[in-house]
Amino acid sequence: MFRLRRLILRLVTSSWSVSRLRYRLHGIRLAGKSTDLLWYFAFGANMHEHAFIQRRGMRPREWRVGRLKGYRLRFNLEGRPIGKAAPANIAPDANDEVWGVLYLITQAAMLRLDASEGVPGRRYRHLWAEVEDSDGERLTAMTYITEGKERDGNPSLRYITLLREGARAHGLPIHYIRFLESVKHAE
Repeated sequence: MFRLRRLILRLVTSSWSVSRLRYRLHGIRLAGKSTDLLWYFAFGANMHEHAFIQRRGMRPREWRVGRLKGYRLRFNLEGRPIGKAAPANIAPDANDEVWGVLYLITQAAMLRLDASEGVPGRRYRHLWAEVEDSDGERLTAMTYITEGKERDGNPSLRYITLLREGARAHGLPIHYIRFLESVKHAE
């Protein structure tokens, strides 16, 4: 059953017209063409090359360090195994900021990324926000957000290692890398 669902999802995401209909059924409007470019802001495992390029098959046109003001990084989602992993999420917080990687991708690539993140569906949803790159240029970017649990959990060691290594590889600020290093992982 899982393989059949994956095959159907792959077929749907390969057709822009069918995807537009599927998203419309979920109350989301896809505008433009599949080849149009957009900025995607990654703050979790997608900062890591293995997760984003190798595992998810993304081919960004370019990347930049980015900062999302007015949000904070949280680990308030239920991961697998339950109770031993908490994936990253963001939550509004006027006094905080989240650092990550801005990737320039096509809308077609966004559909594939959405499929891997459970969008549209019950998990994440798109958040369009202003993200500042390391040169101070403000860009409109898409990222993911969802309602999480009230209390944060602990990410798995494997997961937080992806964030730390991705942050280092992309040259995120040292204070943010130290913050990621201070996050305790699940036992």
